[in-house]
Amino acid sequence: MCRVLKSLGLSPQRPLHRAWQQDPKLVQQWLAEEFPRIQKLAKEMKATIFFGDEAGVQSNFHSGTTWAPVGETPVVKTTGARFSLSMVSAVSARGDMRFMVADHSIKAADFAKFLQRLIWKAERPIFLIVDNLSIHKSKAVKKFEEEHQDIFRLFHLPPYSPELNPDELVWNELKGKVGRLGPKTKDELKARTHQFLREIQNDSKKVASYFQEKHVKYAA
Repeated sequence: MCRVLKSLGLSPQRPLHRAWQQDPKLVQQWLAEEFPRIQKLAKEMKATIFFGDEAGVQSNFHSGTTWAPVGETPVVKTTGARFSLSMVSAVSARGDMRFMVADHSIKAADFAKFLQRLIWKAERPIFLIVDNLSIHKSKAVKKFEEEHQDIFRLFHLPPYSPELNPDELVWNELKGKVGRLGPKTKDELKARTHQFLREIQNDSKKVASYFQEKHVKYAA
């Protein structure tokens, strides 16, 4: 059967997952109308468009492979303790990146604090595109929008459409790399996470490359 499938041009691949709740019409509207409208407004206001997202990383998340003799499964020493970190970041097609790491789940107040950091010393207006998480529509965030409407605008992706967000690619890479390191303490996890995010932040070409992936190239 494998030979037959291969002869048909098929191969075993890791599938992409899409929420069944996603509305294809809204996605198409976003690509054809909403985002072009945002781009036009950003050009008029000379604003920078960022895509933002939150994520978490845990000590018991393991991924990746390592080398070992054939027939001998490698054993990597890790901790049995469970601890985690939460993060929020934003990236732009120009290669800009901002991030914040917290010891607890990102709440509305934390997100508002991140927004304050995002616009700090900004030389041009900031447009931030995020998903429909409740904290993105909280009173604290709406108040921030009202107080900084001259320099900040917030927009939302279609519901259940993470594949449209280039910032998701940051988390995919981070979890893959940190997951291979097997941090033994929360301080070590935090230090390695900061190091990884700082390395990306200092590599504008790396950040810009995320916008070249198939599903997010529209935003480049």
